[in-house]
Amino acid sequence: MRHAMLRWTAGIAAALSPGAVLAADNALLPRNLSPWGMFVGADIVVKAVMVGLAFASLVTWTVWLAKTIELRRQASLARRRLGLLESNTTLGEVEHASHGAADAVAQIIQSAARETSLSRGIVDDGLKERIALRLERVEAAMSQQIARGTGVLATIGATAPFVGLFGTVWGIMNSFVGISEAHTTNLAVVAPGIAEALLATALGLVAAIPAVVIYNHLVRAIAVYRALLTDASAHVLLLVSRQRDAGAFALSRAAE
Repeated sequence: MRHAMLRWTAGIAAALSPGAVLAADNALLPRNLSPWGMFVGADIVVKAVMVGLAFASLVTWTVWLAKTIELRRQASLARRRLGLLESNTTLGEVEHASHGAADAVAQIIQSAARETSLSRGIVDDGLKERIALRLERVEAAMSQQIARGTGVLATIGATAPFVGLFGTVWGIMNSFVGISEAHTTNLAVVAPGIAEALLATALGLVAAIPAVVIYNHLVRAIAVYRALLTDASAHVLLLVSRQRDAGAFALSRAAE
């Protein structure tokens, strides 16, 4: 009997030793605390938040790639046609060179040529006002077209941190529920949920920061492109003002 009591006392002492407590804590911790492991072990709501933020990040980089390629191509075309407008030429010649093209400066040239054709080559203040009105409308339409898709970047940059914060709040709330159900304040019980919650916040920042930076970059690039369109409109108006006789407005369609 005495030997049994001694063994029982030794067992309790071993269980209460720091090594035993540490082993129990480690048993409560999940095996995989990597980002993927935390995602797999997260609550369904936190998972949905993480998937949404990952998709938003994918959209951000897709918009950046697409708009960068489009802006470079359109700006290159605009500069090339500006070089033609700055040369010693006439409205009819530049209209013939841009006939059938769909870029913004070509649309500006064709719109001015169309108005000139409808006015039968009569140059007066009314013609210049009508051409200027047409060019303003073309500039606005082309600017709106080139800026299409950038608004989603502003939305992602503004909302992604709050979406990540929602995932964090939900994860921490679940951690406290786990504490209540386990009737313990052991860190091993709360640590996984808090780690998953903080991962949602990190993903929110990963989605938001590039979106804001890329949006500001695209806004500056679009402003440069709009300046090119404004220069093209000014050069077209200068060509119109230089031509005083109706014969100078012989356009390519009339020649055909």
